[in-house]
Amino acid sequence: MGEHALPGTPPVPLRLRKSARARRISLRISQLDGRVTLTYPIGVPETEALNFARTKEEWIRQHLQDRPDMAQVQFDQLIPIEGVARRIVPANGRRVLLQADEIAVPEGAEARRLARFLKELARDRLTGACDDYAAMLGRSYSTLSLRDTRSRWGSCSSHGGLMFSWRLILAPPEVLHYVAAHEVAHLAEMNHSPAFWAQVEKIFGPYQQPRRWLRDNGAELHRYRFDAEPS
Repeated sequence: MGEHALPGTPPVPLRLRKSARARRISLRISQLDGRVTLTYPIGVPETEALNFARTKEEWIRQHLQDRPDMAQVQFDQLIPIEGVARRIVPANGRRVLLQADEIAVPEGAEARRLARFLKELARDRLTGACDDYAAMLGRSYSTLSLRDTRSRWGSCSSHGGLMFSWRLILAPPEVLHYVAAHEVAHLAEMNHSPAFWAQVEKIFGPYQQPRRWLRDNGAELHRYRFDAEPS
């Protein structure tokens, strides 16, 4: 891994990554923190990779400009929970309390407390959805884990292990349920063939709208930052 920067105002930091698996020069901008990674194959000179990045400078700067501003979680801020914008307010007691248009969080390490609550809520909602869809499919999964993934909302291993981004709890419920159905369908079809999508539609129903929502709005779910998030 090397570091470089595209000149200009402001300079754009680049992370250079030489990869034996890469077949071409590519650029990736993280939805989570805006980090720009330039990947290039072994055997390609670094200067050639940097020249490629320079030809894409306008695209890089436009993408960074269009990226949602990061929001540090704190009191009086709005945050979507199950697709509903709720204001973060101090709690009177010692428990996090989810209300119609507010979420009350005890003062002191409130960002960590809120992150812990949201992960527990995500686990509850995803476990319920996956249990229902697995029963409909006539298959069972082995484990269900949560992570804060940057590039995928869920996955299914060959051993039946399901993994999801806990930030799905910020999205509307039908989006969370769609991702649950998508991964559960992989228990029957470990691919994205027409047979796989038929399984998704069988257990979930029409999936185009929540799939489109996630494509168009998913980056927004990554803009909320939690200090010292619990694992």
